[in-house]
Amino acid sequence: MEKSYDVVVAGAGIAGCLAAAAAAKGGAKVLLLDRNVPDESGKKTNWGWVCGDAVAKSHIDFITQNLGIKFSEPELDLKVDGVLAISPDFKNKVSFDGEGYVLDRPKFGTKIRDMAIKNGAEYVHGHEVEGPILEGNNVVGVFGRDHNKEQFKVGTKIVIDTLGVASMLRRRLPPNEYIQKDISIDDIESTGRYIMDFEPQGEDLNYYDPKNCLIHLNQQLAPGGYGWVFPKKGKKINIGLGVEKHSLDIRNQKLQKKDTLHGLIDQYVEWNPIVGGQRLNDEDKNGKGYWSVTVRRQLDCLVYNNYIGAGDSMAMPNPISAGGIGPAMVAGIQAGQVAAEAVAANDTSMKFLWKYNLMFNESYGNKTAGLEVFRIYLQSLNNELINYGMAHFLTKEEALQISYGMVPEIGMTSKIIKVMHGLANINAFKNLVYVVSEMKKLNNLYNNYPKEIGGFRAWSAAVNSEMQEAKIRFKPNPI
Repeated sequence: MEKSYDVVVAGAGIAGCLAAAAAAKGGAKVLLLDRNVPDESGKKTNWGWVCGDAVAKSHIDFITQNLGIKFSEPELDLKVDGVLAISPDFKNKVSFDGEGYVLDRPKFGTKIRDMAIKNGAEYVHGHEVEGPILEGNNVVGVFGRDHNKEQFKVGTKIVIDTLGVASMLRRRLPPNEYIQKDISIDDIESTGRYIMDFEPQGEDLNYYDPKNCLIHLNQQLAPGGYGWVFPKKGKKINIGLGVEKHSLDIRNQKLQKKDTLHGLIDQYVEWNPIVGGQRLNDEDKNGKGYWSVTVRRQLDCLVYNNYIGAGDSMAMPNPISAGGIGPAMVAGIQAGQVAAEAVAANDTSMKFLWKYNLMFNESYGNKTAGLEVFRIYLQSLNNELINYGMAHFLTKEEALQISYGMVPEIGMTSKIIKVMHGLANINAFKNLVYVVSEMKKLNNLYNNYPKEIGGFRAWSAAVNSEMQEAKIRFKPNPI
């Protein structure tokens, strides 16, 4: 081992920087490792910080409450009233998430990286972590290669894994029944986005809203996912879409097309009549990018012996919106806090770290399994059913409740059933009633997350059984 630390944080993205800041604030000797150069902290790929860049105000407030840092311009690029999901026919909108911000992602990353350093974390760039160093079933360090391709090794009492969805730390853990090493392709969306300057061609809030982030539900434009137009300061937007592989394959086969994610994004930009004269804004080399995002609940367990995971490495993005910034903020801070407590207690065992599972579940994770079931249901609906459902199946209040992971009371005796016409609509409504009942079951399961390791196996089996039933019942059907 070249050096040894109390805590090594692998990856200087949002979760990683906040974990390093929280652990250092808690008194731990922290090393924050990132593969990028200092001006590009947390950059995902050569394309840049590929993300929608939107986050709820409540999550920004969570950082301030726990770490004392306040944010303003330029890292908070634009304040917005909320997020609006729009039906394919534009006749119905659902508001969720409340007020928030569209970030200048590179500047925000630099701000929280510098905060970690100010709190006492040692920051080392140009070092790519390739896996954990193991002694039996215990993680005792990390190894990788530096910018000269030379191998390095670092010892630690706890590793915090924030390397992202393809994390080699997670995938190289010893065989165990707690942390999944691989994530199913069915639970991943392929996404891409452009940062663009544009000249508004008139005004239509269905296509561009300077005060709200817009999500377009449209199975032909974005099969199995959605398109988004998020405003930025001035005449600038973050525009992109996500697709689910099987949905795209089915859509292409039925329409006799060979569209790819790249081509669909270009079509989506051209489809928008308000976004005219568009040109790529490649400031910070962040203008165009593609990435894979999980759309499932977070992994059932987030800890192992001397190991904690946070952010995309633990599949934490919201299953409905694919928004990963908010949960990464919450999880990163909590991971750092628990790691510092474990070091202070001289107990970095899985038993001690288990409290992190409970903390994240209570603050964010307890709603995500229910949202995952609802996402699976949505992917089984074509545009016609989405239009009809948004108009007749749910009130705006009920739809808002679902978007927050809550369970509205919906019954077959509701007045909604009286306005239905056609077998497809009736079946879709019956399926919605089933989904709501599944959401209730899963919410109950997560509200009873095992307080100790011994109860995990039975609990996880129950969750996975419910989820598998939903996946068998609902198959992608975009067209």
